[in-house]
Amino acid sequence: MRLTRFSDYAVRVMLYLATHTDRLCSIGEVAKAYDISQNHLMKVVSDLAAHGYVQALRGRNGGLRLARPVGEINVGRLIRHTEGEIDLVGCGTCKLAGACQLPGPLDLALDAFFAVLERYTLADVMGPQGEKLLERLSIHE
Repeated sequence: MRLTRFSDYAVRVMLYLATHTDRLCSIGEVAKAYDISQNHLMKVVSDLAAHGYVQALRGRNGGLRLARPVGEINVGRLIRHTEGEIDLVGCGTCKLAGACQLPGPLDLALDAFFAVLERYTLADVMGPQGEKLLERLSIHE
């Protein structure tokens, strides 16, 4: 399985904000740190804000920050949200739909995939060396 670019960017935004909990961050600086499109990030951040993952404060002194502590942000739920409905191989449009038994095992595999991810929080994936993430991102600031 391959995650969408939307999910990839969402995780990157969350990790960036997790390494900068001492201040508000701008979409521009996140885009620059990862060398990715600011326009794409605006869509991602808008979705993350609408679903309670980040707080987006408008205005001259505005910016972004995590809406909850890193230990309360579940990676599996985040990715499940950003991926939306997943049809691994397009079984819904297949002429064999209803007769083939492949959708059952694929659904089990997908459930197992998310079950593993749901064991981790943003704090877990940052690891004990979260400062090293900050150092790597700071190179681009």
